[in-house]
Formats: sequence, C-alpha cells, structure tokens
Amino acid sequence: MINSHLTVLESSSQRFSSSTLFRTPHLDTTGRVEQWRSISYQQFHSDVELFARHWSRVLKNDRIPPRSVVGIWFGGFTYVDVLHIYGISRAGYIPQLFSLRLPNPVVIYELLHRAGAQALVHDTSFQSILNDCPVPTHCSLQSERIDDVLEPLPNIWDICEDDVAFIFHTSGSTSGSPKLVPMTYRWLSSVVVKSHHISMPQNPDRQDVTVWMGSMCHIAQTFMFVGTLQHGACVIQPTTIAFSSEELIDMIIRCGLNRLNQFASFLMNHFRNARQDAKLLSILKNLDDILYSGLPLPHEDEQWALKSGIRLRNLFGSTEVGGMLLSGEHEKNRALLRPVPGTSYRFDPIISDEEGVHQSNATLYELVILSDSPDCPDVSLRQADGHFHTGDLFQQILPGWWISRGRDDDWIKSETSLRCDTKAIEENARMMCGSLIAECIVVGNARPSPVMFIEPATDMDHGKLRKEIIRKTRHFHSRRYLHERITSPDMIVVVPRHTLPRTATKGNIRRKAVEEAFKTEIDQIFNRVR
Repeated sequence: MINSHLTVLESSSQRFSSSTLFRTPHLDTTGRVEQWRSISYQQFHSDVELFARHWSRVLKNDRIPPRSVVGIWFGGFTYVDVLHIYGISRAGYIPQLFSLRLPNPVVIYELLHRAGAQALVHDTSFQSILNDCPVPTHCSLQSERIDDVLEPLPNIWDICEDDVAFIFHTSGSTSGSPKLVPMTYRWLSSVVVKSHHISMPQNPDRQDVTVWMGSMCHIAQTFMFVGTLQHGACVIQPTTIAFSSEELIDMIIRCGLNRLNQFASFLMNHFRNARQDAKLLSILKNLDDILYSGLPLPHEDEQWALKSGIRLRNLFGSTEVGGMLLSGEHEKNRALLRPVPGTSYRFDPIISDEEGVHQSNATLYELVILSDSPDCPDVSLRQADGHFHTGDLFQQILPGWWISRGRDDDWIKSETSLRCDTKAIEENARMMCGSLIAECIVVGNARPSPVMFIEPATDMDHGKLRKEIIRKTRHFHSRRYLHERITSPDMIVVVPRHTLPRTATKGNIRRKAVEEAFKTEIDQIFNRVR
C-alpha cells in the first residue's frame, strides 16, 4: 500500500477533525496582525475536495484528461495556494510547480513543454504576459469561498508507485533553465516515512504548533507539511517568511508556537537579537524544537545556540531527495548528522582538489543516494551507475556520524537556500565580455544574490565597465531565477589585476577565499541594497 499526501490528509482529517491545522494572519490597516484565524483539519479537507471538484470541471471543459500535467505558477505561501496544489492533485492531475522567483514566461513555456503539461494555473499578476502561452491558462482563485460543483473524484488509493505525483524543479538553472524533478508516489511514500520521524512530537499529550517554512512550490515546505498532517499538528502562516523576532514572539504568545522551522539565514536574525535580548533568549530556550535547513549555520552561531540550551536541529536536504540527514540525536554532540531512518545511503571517499576549499587532512566523503533507497530520485536525475550522487561532502567525526563540508562543484546557495551555478555565470561573462575581463569569479553564498568580482582587461572607467558588462550579459540573466541574476552594476566589484586569491600550483581563483577576503565589501553592497 502506497501512502501519499492525500492518504495522509484523508486519515488525519478523520483522526483530528476538529483540531486546528492552520493559523493565518488577518492584518489591520497598519499591516499588523489583528488576529490569527483558525482553520480545522476537517475544513481543510472539505476545501481541498471543493477545489478538486472545481478544477476537475474546468480541466474537463478544456478536454484535458486526468493524469495530465498541470502547471501551477504562483507564490505558494497562502492557504488558498495550498488548496490549489492539493485540490488539483486530488482531482487526479499532476501539479508542475513553478516559483514566482522564475518570472520569465519563455522559460516557463519551455518547462511546460518538457513536462508535457496541458494547462497552466497562474497568479493573476501574470495574466498580461501569457497571451502566447502554448496551453490553456486559468487565473488562480483568490478565495476559498467558491461555488460547489458536482464532479466525481478519483479514488486516492488508485495509484501505482511509479506514477508521477508532482513535478518540481531544481532551484538553480542548468544550461539556461531549471531541470525537471519528477516525484513518483514511491518517492512521496518515503516523504511520509521521513517527515513522520522528523516531526515526531516531544510531548504526545499536546498539539504541536509550528510555522510555515517557505513556498509550497519548493520541496522544503511540501515535505514538512506532510509531517505536520501526520501528527495532528498546527502550522502558522506568518506575514512573511523572514518574519521578525517580534512576530515570532506574537506567534508563541497568541498561537502557542512550540516548534520553529526556519531556513538558517532567517534563524540567524533571531539568534543575533537573542544575544542582546535575555527575554528572547529565554523564549527560544523554552521552545521544544528549533529545526533549520537549507544552509549550515556558522559554527560559532550553532555552538552558541547549543551551549545556551537551545534545542537545535539541522535537517540536511535537497529538492531531489527531500530531508536526508538530521542532527540533534547524538547524546554528547547535537551538531552531528546521521541519515534519516528508512533510507539507503553510501558515503564515498573523495580526493580533495587543490583549490584550497577543503584545507583539512581529514578524508572527505560524498553522499550518494543508492538506487534501492525509497527516496532515490527519478532515473532521469541519476548517474550512470544508477545511483544519485549529491555532490555534498561530509567528514566523519564518529562512526556513522557526520558534519557537512560543503560541495565539490561550483554551485552556491542563496540566502533562501536556493542554488546558483556560479560557473555558468562566469563562462557567460567571459564569452560576452572577453575584451573587458581578464579574470572573474562569482561569489555570494548565503546572500540574496550573486556578486561578481572582476579583474579588468582594459583601463576603462570602472563605472562604465560595470554597466557594459551588465548590458552584454542581460539576455543570459533574463532566463534565470531572480536569486541567480546579476542585473545591477552594484553587484559587480572591480579589483586590480592579480588581486583575487589564487591556488599556488595552477593559479585558480579560490571562491571561498574571495568570500572571506572581501567580506566587508560584500556586506556593504547588501547593506546599501536593503
């Protein structure tokens, strides 16, 4: 028997029917939260089926058969957004989920074509740019209050493990666009198992209350929501994903939040405030669980939190696999990671390159997801040996216990934990601006967007040089996610020739060393932007 998000919802809506599943903000005229609205499990289940019947009727009128792919292009942050995703899935279709961070319709059309999509449901703000869309388009509904229609819905158990349930996309572009990440029901069943373990309540006698982590168009919140549903927990949808410490305290006081799930970049803001605010620190220490993901916390922040008595856990994951490794379970060192139960992984030793990124005598290992692991991604994403090689590197501290040591490629992660291929940006800059650039390197790990450092090949005025580089590379960046783009001269830093740190042997520019050497300059760039 294959479990899925829909079978979990069906079961939970019966077991926890009157319990609150969602708390959503109602804002006053000043933008402050006037009250947190409650939505029960039973209400969500009813609303999902209401939306399923609506979209079943709409898509049937478009002569689109069940099991077809339907693109969904919107924020993925609101209650109504969740109803669209679960409703279209409940109607028997395959949601292909697009983020608002990919605003170029031409790339959306290409990805729809690649997936064989038959329709596109989109945010109302995109209506004016979709005139030449190759498939039927429909604006997303703006409220859960819609007319009911009589339409039969498929049996939620009538599925095969190799059927595709969802199509996500890699959070970074490869060869000009993201890759498709098909999620089968076999893979989705592993999400049910893994998220059940990760979301296990500390106290089974009370309801857990947690908070929305990100867009349902990305895997992190999709994964965590399945865990929420299984344990009858409640999830708060904040006013923004990067919510303030004041809003966090409000959610704790008025909604009973006891588990904080957040990307590391945003969690660090609360830690920074708590170092100066004893009351906030006490509040954080009293939470049952603080789980972060996406990026590693700086070692100093992680150690400060653990030594301060904060119950901190790190969930290491990816779009292709979901949650893979979890910390917080070793008695003496809560920073150590180990694989989530029910998986089949291997750690392959690698030979470090000479870039100086991994300057340690310790052996580094690449995490490999074996083909027999239930969460091994679709075969289209695996390597020739049939396994999925993550490119993520680890050091073994104790037998079976690991710490992350970065990656073995040219990808970085943005502030919101979305990936960016730095090498592709560099190669395009060299190709389009060969007479202007002697050397370049792209950095920006844990930043809102990448920054390019240039050693010029000309004596041109630096301001004019930066503008010329932007002009020549504009088309390339127009096809990329917002977090991958360099579209402002402010994001280009010109330095004298031979200034950027290099390796001793081959003279390759060292990406991490540039980040460290020019940290002050990079800080100043984003302080100006904010």
